[in-house]
Amino acid sequence: MSQATVLPPAAAAPAAAPARARGGSEFTPLLRTVRSQGLLEHRPGWYARGIAVNLLGIAAVVTGLALIGPSWWALLLAVPLALLSARAAFVGHDAGHAQITANRKVSRILQLVHANLLLGMSREWWNDKHNRHHAHPNHLDKDPDVAADILVFAEHQTAGRTGLRGFLTRHQAWLFFPLTTLEGIALKVYGVQALLAKDGPCRSRRERLVEGALLLAHFAGYTALLLTLLTPAQALVFALVHQMLLGVHLGMAFAPNHKGMERPDEHADGDGWGHLRRQVLTSRNIRGGVLTDWFLGGLNYQVEHHLFPSMPRPNLRLAQPAVRAHCAALGVPYTETGFVDSYRQALGHLHDVGAPLRSEWAE
Repeated sequence: MSQATVLPPAAAAPAAAPARARGGSEFTPLLRTVRSQGLLEHRPGWYARGIAVNLLGIAAVVTGLALIGPSWWALLLAVPLALLSARAAFVGHDAGHAQITANRKVSRILQLVHANLLLGMSREWWNDKHNRHHAHPNHLDKDPDVAADILVFAEHQTAGRTGLRGFLTRHQAWLFFPLTTLEGIALKVYGVQALLAKDGPCRSRRERLVEGALLLAHFAGYTALLLTLLTPAQALVFALVHQMLLGVHLGMAFAPNHKGMERPDEHADGDGWGHLRRQVLTSRNIRGGVLTDWFLGGLNYQVEHHLFPSMPRPNLRLAQPAVRAHCAALGVPYTETGFVDSYRQALGHLHDVGAPLRSEWAE
C-alpha cells in the first residue's frame, strides 16, 4: 500500500505558520514562476477535443441502447454512461473555474450545458457552494463541504446525534461508499431546491428561468429516452444503476482531497493563513499517471488546483514540480499519497471522528 509523502516533515508546520502579512509574499514568487512558464494560459484546443470525444461517447451509448432495445443486457451500458457523465461533471467544474476559456459567456454556456442539461445539476447552486469551499477549504464554520450533515468531520459535530443520524455517524467510515451511491441523485435534489428557494443563488429571474428550463429539459429528455428504448422496469433499474455509479465515481474523485487534512479552525492563527498555506495545508494530492488523471478529472492535483483555480487541467501536472519545490523551500508540508492510501487516510479520519458515539453506544 502506498504511504503518504509529506514534504517536509509535518512537524515543520501548520501551527507555526506566521500570520496574515506573510501569506502574500509566500505565494507571489510561485505565481510569478508559474505564470512565466505559461501554465495559466488557457488550452481551449485540449478541452475542445475532450468535450467532443465525451459527447461522441454519450451518443454511442444512446445508439447502443437503441440497437439493443428493451433487453436487460442494456443495463451494461449504464457503466460507460456513468463514466461519461463524470467526465461531463469535470468539464462543468473546469468551466466554472474559467479553466477552459477567459470568455465568461462561453464558460457559462459550457457549464450550463454540462451541468444543467447533461447532468440535471444547478450551475448556480454548485458555483455558490464550490466557491465558498475554495475560499475557506476545510474550515468547519465556512466550508460547506465539511458542514455537519449526513457525514461529520470533527468530533464536536457528533454531539447530540441520535437515532438514524447517530447510527450513520458511528459507522460513517464503513458506510461512506454505500452513501456515495446517492450522491448523483442528491446533486439534482439540492440544485432544484436551491432554484426554488427565494434566497437561492440565482441572482436574477432570467438566470432562474434559464436554469429551470435546462433542468426540466434534462429530466424530461432522460426519462423519455429511457422509457422509449426500454421497458418501464428496465428504465428504472438503468437510471438507478447509472446514478449510483455516477455518485460513487464523483465521491471517489472528491473524498480524498481534504478529509483528514489540516483545519484552519483548529489553529489560533488559522484565519490568518495566507493563500498558499490555506490551500496547501488543507489539501492532499494523489500520485498516479495518465489513468489516474483521467479517472479523477485532474482533482488528484488538489494542491495545485486550489493554489491556481483557473489553471487548465492539463497544466496542473506541469505545475507540480514548481509548487513542490516552493513549498519545500518555505518549510510548508506538501502532502501527496497513493490512490489506495488516500482513501485509507480519509476513511480513517471519518472512523476516528465517530469514535465518541461508538463509545457511548458501547456503554
